[in-house]
Amino acid sequence: MEQLTISLWALVLLVAVALAFDFMNGFHDGANSISTIVATGALTPKQAVIFAAAFNFAALWVFQLKVAATIGKGTVDPQFVDHIVIFGALMGALAWNIVTWYFGIPSSSSHALIGGLVGATVAKAGGLAPILWSGFGKILAFIIISPLVGFLIGGLLMVAVAWIFRNRTPNEAGDYFRYGQIFAAAAYSLGHGGNDAQKTIGIVWLLLITAGVSTTDVATLPMWVVYACYGAIAWGTYLGGWRIVKTMGSKITRLTAVSGSCASMGGAISLGLATVGGIPVSTTHTITGSIVGVGTAQDVRAVRWAITFNLVIAWVLTIPAAGLIAALFWYVGRTFL
Repeated sequence: MEQLTISLWALVLLVAVALAFDFMNGFHDGANSISTIVATGALTPKQAVIFAAAFNFAALWVFQLKVAATIGKGTVDPQFVDHIVIFGALMGALAWNIVTWYFGIPSSSSHALIGGLVGATVAKAGGLAPILWSGFGKILAFIIISPLVGFLIGGLLMVAVAWIFRNRTPNEAGDYFRYGQIFAAAAYSLGHGGNDAQKTIGIVWLLLITAGVSTTDVATLPMWVVYACYGAIAWGTYLGGWRIVKTMGSKITRLTAVSGSCASMGGAISLGLATVGGIPVSTTHTITGSIVGVGTAQDVRAVRWAITFNLVIAWVLTIPAAGLIAALFWYVGRTFL
């Protein structure tokens, strides 16, 4: 691979931008982890963000770095990637996250990052040659697959719970899930930290590869990168993306202790499977699909389909929008990096 000379200040700047994106990822997507337990009153907002942040960071000791490997060397050809491409990718993803956070749209930070990486790389290459379609195609496919998996698992869990507690009143069933939903939210936060933090790890790893500091062997990835990225996303989750909590917790469908538990656990199972398989899926898509699945299992009319449709539009726009912004920042980056 071509070895690039990167000044120390540029390397430090880009690592700082990467950690800023990771922080914004937690800030933006923290609502996914806490919306169900806040909406049902299981925990106060303050308790919920501390709880979710702790389990985001704990994922460091649970999952292997398979998702980081996919981002680091399975999306675009590393030979086309340099520090300017990474700058464009991070700025494109960060800008799109800020826009969607401002308008309270629960879009995918993961897909913003991937779109940014592809957009900046294509801008440099002047064509689609650098795209590794085996990896990027899988990510595109899971825009559809991950919410469907969340929908199915969340819906099936809701049906199973309804059958198990068929002789109980809703209040009696809810008593059983008062603490169960906290467990489910913990499992989801583990999956969120495990999948999303690794995407930034993958970007920093790619940066270190281009700088000649690391190789494509995961054993050469410095552990400070792992700890820094998990810490940044946990800190962002702690501060919370409150504009998005309302959308996830109440606007799609009304959640109770029972349905909130099923939604969180459906999302957690989906994320766990994807992370173990090294597939960088959208945590936002997964939990949204699970919430819609839970609502549909109770009553199709309980889901606000117009809002859900608007979310899907935002999902479709995320990769091309972040890619376009990243391409623009790539041109900007050429002037001073």
